[in-house]
Order: sequence, then C-alpha cells, then structure tokens
Amino acid sequence: MIIQKTMKDRHRSKEDETLATLLNLNGEVFPMENGYWTKFEAWRVDPEPHIPHGVRYSLSLHDRYNRRILGFDNAHAIRPAKKGYAARKITWDHGHNREKVLPYEYESAGQLLEDFWLGVEKIMGEK
Repeated sequence: MIIQKTMKDRHRSKEDETLATLLNLNGEVFPMENGYWTKFEAWRVDPEPHIPHGVRYSLSLHDRYNRRILGFDNAHAIRPAKKGYAARKITWDHGHNREKVLPYEYESAGQLLEDFWLGVEKIMGEK
C-alpha cells in the first residue's frame, strides 16, 4: 500500500513542527547583546472562543532594565481603537511595542515565531 501525502498533510506536518518548536521554548530565556533578553512562555490549553488555536503564549523582549520592549501574547483581552462607526472586535491575541498595544492575527506558531524574531531584529538594529 502506497501512502501519498497531500499538500494539506504536508502543511499540517510543518505546522505541527513549528507548534512543537514553540511549545519546546516554554520557560526559555535567551540573553541578547547590550543586556537585552528574550523570554518564551507557551503551552496548550483547551480551545475556547478567545483562544481558538488552543495555545496560550507570551513571547517578549526586555531591555537591560527588565522593561518589556516588545511582546506577543494572549494573556488578556484588548479592545482596539474605534475607527469611525465600525464595530470593535475584542481580541486576545495582541502585540506590545513599547507602550503601544495592537491586535495581532495569530495564523500559526511558525508565523508567530517569525513575527517575533523580525520585531526583535528590528529593535536590536536600532541600538
């Protein structure tokens, strides 16, 4: 019997690998240059309306004074700023960039890690 992997199966396999990577980073702290450091927290939870992907996470970059400079998490709900007469969607996935809190569209663990490291590289490049 020959088993063929479909494109969907390959995508799911890759997604599972990146989720495993994210979950394996739980509790890790990585020192960076100039006293900066990153911290990772990620674990599985039962999917809920505000966490449909079933992953609680917090990825953060801190400066030498332990202030969070950048972060992605779903620890609390945020209500994005209202624009005109449009309804505001309450979201739990969001990012912190210094003092700003902005909604974040969680697509996958791999995309979350990529977005986080791109943000870290941008900030570290400013130093």
